[in-house]
Amino acid sequence: MKSFKYTINGNIYKVHINSSIDNEVEVEVNGTPYKVKLEKPTKKQVVTINRPAQAPTTSTGAPVVSRPSSTSAPGALRSPLPGVILDVKTSVGATVKRGDTLIILEAMKMENNINADRDGVIKEVKVNKGDSVLENAELVVIG
Repeated sequence: MKSFKYTINGNIYKVHINSSIDNEVEVEVNGTPYKVKLEKPTKKQVVTINRPAQAPTTSTGAPVVSRPSSTSAPGALRSPLPGVILDVKTSVGATVKRGDTLIILEAMKMENNINADRDGVIKEVKVNKGDSVLENAELVVIG
């Protein structure tokens, strides 16, 4: 039972809500009972439980997520953000110059160009198109 105190045009009203079923409410105003029918039905609270999605796996069952390695390869270019690899624009043996776009990473619903940070030759490409990567994961190794 909820109680409210209203002042309307200088008059004080004590309102007690006795029961509420769908769009019909029984109230008591200054001791006088009333049945009030609401124009709109009362909203029912809906609780949605989101279960975490299962991590994607390859056909062999290995996880698709590339984790940052504990040992870093010299010349490794790392992911600045967690995301999904949209495109790999280089291959092993390719000569790159500083500023060349090597990978396109989708992170926070934006496409991010991952550019070479130095001149060199691509020694290793550690990700594939469609892979999910975590922040600081190695993407390519430039020698």
